[in-house]
Amino acid sequence: MASISSSPRTVEEIFKDYTARRAGLVRALTFDVDNFYSQCDPEKENLCLYGHPNELWEVTLPAEEVPPELPEPALGINFARDGMQRKDWLSLVAVHSDCWLLSVSFYFGARLNRNERKRLFSMINDLPSLFEVRSLDGQAKNNSKLMDENYGDEEDEHGETICGTCGGTYNSDEFWIGCDICERWYHGKCVKITPAKAESIKHYKCPSCCTKKGRQQ
Repeated sequence: MASISSSPRTVEEIFKDYTARRAGLVRALTFDVDNFYSQCDPEKENLCLYGHPNELWEVTLPAEEVPPELPEPALGINFARDGMQRKDWLSLVAVHSDCWLLSVSFYFGARLNRNERKRLFSMINDLPSLFEVRSLDGQAKNNSKLMDENYGDEEDEHGETICGTCGGTYNSDEFWIGCDICERWYHGKCVKITPAKAESIKHYKCPSCCTKKGRQQ
């Protein structure tokens, strides 16, 4: 397993680790879902879905060391792929991934006190779960088909847009920015871009596309 070492200690550090791993899993289950689905070949060995602290996802074999450095995600997700409807299988993976994210966060938070653990869970609970994001993505695709047929207005279209980082849905009261490379949309606060800063950007490239370009060079 190509795990990326991370040892957050404070509530804020653990939550940052959680949101980064979650962002990678959101991409796997929404924007990169076709690639993720194809990588989970039932003919291969036991595979796991990992979210890394650099907001990337990976389908690979489980850790060999016993006990593992971190709690492990669900084992053998690929074996069930062809025995279920695609949407049901993706929902199952999302539920198991939600459990894994929580287990990793509370593994890091083992030394937190009671109030700190409560605050950590509250921060995590304010974000939609992967299962909820997966459900919203399915609804958005169904609505998108209807909109193509009925030529829905722009507000309806943005109403089903999902943030590429946190998985939250579009809200006209918040500032959003779109990547000119992958055409995904993001909350400005999630990618640390303010409306003022956006005005000086001619072509915006999201963190994921920047990372991909760096790996290709």
